Amino acid sequence: MTCLDKTWHKACFSCESCGLKLTMKTYKGYNKLPYCATHYPTTKFTQVADTPESRRIADQQKLSEIEYRKDKVESLKQFTPVASDVGTRQAQAASKLASSAAYTQREEEEPEPAPAPIRQPPPMAAQPPQPMVQQQPPAPKMAAAPAPKMVAAPAKAAAPPPSTPRYVALYDYTKNDEDEVSFVEGDVIIDASIIDDGWMEGRVERTSQYGMLPSNYVQKM
Repeated sequence: MTCLDKTWHKACFSCESCGLKLTMKTYKGYNKLPYCATHYPTTKFTQVADTPESRRIADQQKLSEIEYRKDKVESLKQFTPVASDVGTRQAQAASKLASSAAYTQREEEEPEPAPAPIRQPPPMAAQPPQPMVQQQPPAPKMAAAPAPKMVAAPAKAAAPPPSTPRYVALYDYTKNDEDEVSFVEGDVIIDASIIDDGWMEGRVERTSQYGMLPSNYVQKM
């Protein structure tokens, strides 16, 4: 599995403090290392003492804010406020309506351009009469020779598929990750391959699902 900028083996992915086996759903990362919820390091904040230097910085910030507000007020005095009363808004709306009506009237008074004349194609010249051609009788067709029959060679018997070890489930198991499979007691595991001492891969014959499973939950048939 890949997480915390590293590739981990499933059996080695455990808590750095207590060694508890973790999964992708139960781990918590800190400094690119996995921890369980109990031993996850917590961040503690340190209280800063009130020193003369900190008070000097705070006073300087207050003075900067006062100067900024003063400059803002001085800059706003340079602009002239515009009164926005009901009469001004009505005059602006009337001006817009008059401009729109004048533009519409100008479009109605302009004459439409005359359509361009359509050019007609020139008449086709009369073609001279074609001479009569005497048709020849068709030549007799030759009978085609029969094609030789191909005798198919007998197909070779397919080799039997290589036998793979089969396992039977001793207990029920529910998967914890997406790359694992679930099974119940008595299920047959096929296409099995051993990964390490604790895990293996295989396909559950009942559900046709393929994935990882604990090797101590099954027994070779």
